[in-house]
Amino acid sequence: MESNNSHIRLTSVEMGKLWATYMGNAASKCVLSYYLQHIDDQDIKKVVENALNLSETLLENIKEIFIKDNFPIPIGFTDKDVNLDAPRLFLDEFYLHYLKYTSKAGMSIYSIAIPIMTREDIREFFINTLNSTIKLITEVDALLKGKGFYIKPPQIPTPEKVDFIRKQNYLNGVFGDIRSLHALEIAHFYDNIENNVTSRGLLTGFSQVASTEKIQKFLLRGKEITNKHIEAFAQQLHKNNLPSYPLFDDLVSTSTSSPFSGKLMLWHKIEMFSMRIRSYANAISLNGRRDIGKMYMQFLMDIELYVEDAANIMIDHGWMEQPPKATDRDELANMDS
Repeated sequence: MESNNSHIRLTSVEMGKLWATYMGNAASKCVLSYYLQHIDDQDIKKVVENALNLSETLLENIKEIFIKDNFPIPIGFTDKDVNLDAPRLFLDEFYLHYLKYTSKAGMSIYSIAIPIMTREDIREFFINTLNSTIKLITEVDALLKGKGFYIKPPQIPTPEKVDFIRKQNYLNGVFGDIRSLHALEIAHFYDNIENNVTSRGLLTGFSQVASTEKIQKFLLRGKEITNKHIEAFAQQLHKNNLPSYPLFDDLVSTSTSSPFSGKLMLWHKIEMFSMRIRSYANAISLNGRRDIGKMYMQFLMDIELYVEDAANIMIDHGWMEQPPKATDRDELANMDS
């Protein structure tokens, strides 16, 4: 990657976003390399190959930046974290849903990064990364539709005229008249169900192949939390006579041989649950009913506790790499005294 300002030191923001992007794509490289060992559909194989190539390209680009800036290259995930010889764990269709989910997660990181970058080369990197990810998710959506796997969002009537909200009871949700869902609330219920259904499928597979009872129980706990959220979102849609979203459990094989290390599976779930925090917070910001806002806040507490417990397990096993951090001046002062 050529740069006319690479002599400028990386800011904390640039370090953090590059580090997170490196870690995410290091995990993706392991997962997608395994998926490619078990694909029958050649169309799906091609899009998975494209996704793997993108992850590998991003890793090399970030390595180049880190080397030039004397930044230690993260360990991330390596060949030790994946067993390419393990039996098939997911069916071909699941790979498409997985790529859509992880592409959305990546886009949420890249799009936020672009306006807060200082160096032109780093901003350009994230612009190119976002564009490549948009291209990938477009390919995935086209293939989902072409294969008949795409689940359309719920339909609602087209408004007959422009209208205005005239009463405060529009915000009700617990007592009094409760209005029907508006389009933005429906959009986020649909999106969050889609994300959670994919996460549930991954948790189903991971819990089957977990090598220790502690990690297996933790993954099953994640599945319970995910079920709770899916059911609550679906109930809100059903109350408004709108369809929900099917589960993907039938896309998980019966294999109990793990293709992934406990470190990779736990880290992956931290990332997926962390994306839910961003997604739920976005939903709250566009919500207009008190009961729905309260529900999202309760669900955020579920997720925050789960992610914290996952991080503690990672730390106990010595698996948790530390992101770049600010200098602890008090610690330095105590060392000198």
